[in-house]
Amino acid sequence: MEFAYEVKTEKSLSEAVAAVQAALAERKFSVLFELNVTQTLESKGFDLPHEIRILEVCSAPLAKRAFDANPSVAYFLPCKVVVKRVDGQTTIGFTSPGALLSLMGDPRLDAVGQEVAAALTAVVDAAR
Repeated sequence: MEFAYEVKTEKSLSEAVAAVQAALAERKFSVLFELNVTQTLESKGFDLPHEIRILEVCSAPLAKRAFDANPSVAYFLPCKVVVKRVDGQTTIGFTSPGALLSLMGDPRLDAVGQEVAAALTAVVDAAR
């Protein structure tokens, strides 16, 4: 199982973030928080040669199913979609929900992990 799914895009970082947000909304995912890593580090006096944004996202129905199966899933939620620009190349990706949930060793989470992965793959592919 792959650790993450990531695709390249010709979009700028801001365009890619907007495309991800639109694709998430179409699939009824909410953006709970957006972290501008570059800006945060710069505000602390650290230069980062890359642009990185992390969107913490959630589908309430899928989260509810996961919590019903095993409340310890809280350690892995919300899901994160990462948009970054490194060496002039913008990428969009996410950590594999299946890979993370497999760490719990609870087969009750397999189906929801696959469903979330499929939805986030569709988001990333649509935003590309």
